[in-house]
Amino acid sequence: MKLVRYGISGEEKPGLIDGNGALRDLSSHVADISGSMLDEASLDRLRALDASSLPKVEGDARLGVPVSGIGKYMCIGLNYRDHAEEAGMPIPDHPILFMKANSAISGPDDPVSIPRGSTSSDWEIELGAVIGTTAKYVSAAEALSHVAGYCICNDVSERHFQIHLSGNWTKGKSCDTFGPTGPWLVTRDEIPDPQSLDMQLGVNGERMQEGNTRTMIFTVAEIVSHLSQLFTLHPGDVISTGTPPGVGMGMKPPRYLKAGDVMELTIDGLGTQRQKVVEDA
Repeated sequence: MKLVRYGISGEEKPGLIDGNGALRDLSSHVADISGSMLDEASLDRLRALDASSLPKVEGDARLGVPVSGIGKYMCIGLNYRDHAEEAGMPIPDHPILFMKANSAISGPDDPVSIPRGSTSSDWEIELGAVIGTTAKYVSAAEALSHVAGYCICNDVSERHFQIHLSGNWTKGKSCDTFGPTGPWLVTRDEIPDPQSLDMQLGVNGERMQEGNTRTMIFTVAEIVSHLSQLFTLHPGDVISTGTPPGVGMGMKPPRYLKAGDVMELTIDGLGTQRQKVVEDA
């Protein structure tokens, strides 16, 4: 099942994508796509609906973040061996965690704004895992049962802010619009193995990143388990699980985003994002 939220920012309605790729309205069945309805019983009630009987949304509706009210937006750094190497960083012994401010989260096709003073804004395609049920002290073997589904995340990063302004990486990760998420939340039953997904990111039609989640240093299950030993994971929390090689920082010379650039991101089974880069007003 592919769950979405559609409409103008701040007024999104719940929906789903039917088997023919059409957007259907879910407003008569749920108030919103939020953490409180991501448990299996609630998802099963939606799966039981006849999608063809739901109102069809005509036109090109804007898609918002597929989950509302995200509590924590967690990101894992250097989780692909070849990306760590291109960044000149040692292979981590444990998942590297940083947070992205919730004010950075934006829809999958919303513009990405280059912040004032930025010289080094960069792209990062990532697999996002959305928590469906509360997880605390869970093992890797049971971790995926706490995941409601998956989505695409673009962990847009300002490298100078991230590396040279002292403190946590969060400074370079949390600029407004630096967290495009979606287009859909694809439920776990449609992605039986999150460690076998091809992923690609292009800028202006040129392929920059290409990888597969099987080359992660820490699997999604290991990440969920590890984080749950440190703090409680709540329904609706998002974990962005790291990026493969091909980021602008790793190029020689480095290449960064500028106004007018267009990023396009695709992960098997999870759809496509497309963002135009603009200067922050």
